[in-house]
Amino acid sequence: MKRTKAERQRLLRETIEDTPFITDEDLARKFNVSIQTIRLDRMEHAIPELRERIKTVATSQWNETVKALPLEEVIGEVIDLELDSRAISILNIQPEHVFSRNKIARGHHLFAQANSLAVAVINDELALTAKTELTFTRQVKEGERVVAKAVVEGLNDKGYTVVRVSSYVDQEVVFKGVFYMYRSNDQKGECTDEVSH
Repeated sequence: MKRTKAERQRLLRETIEDTPFITDEDLARKFNVSIQTIRLDRMEHAIPELRERIKTVATSQWNETVKALPLEEVIGEVIDLELDSRAISILNIQPEHVFSRNKIARGHHLFAQANSLAVAVINDELALTAKTELTFTRQVKEGERVVAKAVVEGLNDKGYTVVRVSSYVDQEVVFKGVFYMYRSNDQKGECTDEVSH
């Protein structure tokens, strides 16, 4: 069933409100129209392009600053952050992130994105990774965009702050990690080394 222009544009606005980081390409596939049609729809309704939406969401939602490391040291572009609660970053997989022979992303880039996000979300001057549990669920290829979402789950019985990170490509989980974080204001945690897995 073909949608009317008005209906398509209404659904487009709703989709972008629900998933502000969706690309024009993904929208074109979703609505079965050309990318040019999506761009015209956005222009008619003054909906900014993806990069501007990312900046707007980041600016409007951050009331706090990263304490444990400088923001520029986070791997990927941080687009949402609430200290000791949640954080989101985006990493576009470029040629420098992949093996040249098969264009598959090297695993340490996905780990670095997730690990640096787990550090960034901690509301402390000192946050170190004491232990990790990692699962890579599918290969990521050049040109794909990885969205990492970190959620702070609280302290475990050893006094570490537990941060769970899931990374997605187009809503599909590609990486999962549980990060046990030492922080200077935790009472019982003892950091044996920065990363062990």
